[in-house]
Amino acid sequence: MMIYVIFAITAYMLGSIPSALLVGKVGYNLDIREYGSGNLGATNTFRILGIKAGLIVTVADILKGTLAAALPVLFGTTADPLIIGLFAVLGHTYPLFAKFKGGKAVATSGGVILAVSPLLFAIMVLSFLLILKITKYVSLSSMVTGIVAVISSAILQHVGLIIITSVLTLFVIYRHRTNIKRILNKTEPKITWM
Repeated sequence: MMIYVIFAITAYMLGSIPSALLVGKVGYNLDIREYGSGNLGATNTFRILGIKAGLIVTVADILKGTLAAALPVLFGTTADPLIIGLFAVLGHTYPLFAKFKGGKAVATSGGVILAVSPLLFAIMVLSFLLILKITKYVSLSSMVTGIVAVISSAILQHVGLIIITSVLTLFVIYRHRTNIKRILNKTEPKITWM
């Protein structure tokens, strides 16, 4: 039982590493929280610091979830990688190292899925890029991709993935509730780099 607690805490700490904040301060001498949406996520990094910084943050945030979910396998235990991965998502969203104000859980959630099902992760990436290409809304693409993940998990008949993708999708939608209002009001900013 103690090992599960250690995994959960480690996963949360991994998730708490504020990639966007580190990239902004180290690479650009800028606190990303003071610009744009103020969000510590990849989208705000893309908008404020550009494609290179945005890609670095995206990859880093994905890997946080992947590494956290892989902990049980790396240490040869029976702990569920998906459950442990959830703690990384919580860490990313409510980071200990950034006053509990983090990102919106999209990339790190994807990283958790990558650790368990690379196929589902690939489906999610393709879905996200296709919807983004069509709508130009990152927030909408993120939410719809979550729904695609749930449907795909059902097709793959993976009960654990169905449950976790459902939980993560609901959480991602909750985190995007202000974006939903802006989309409905047609005030949500669209991307210009794709």
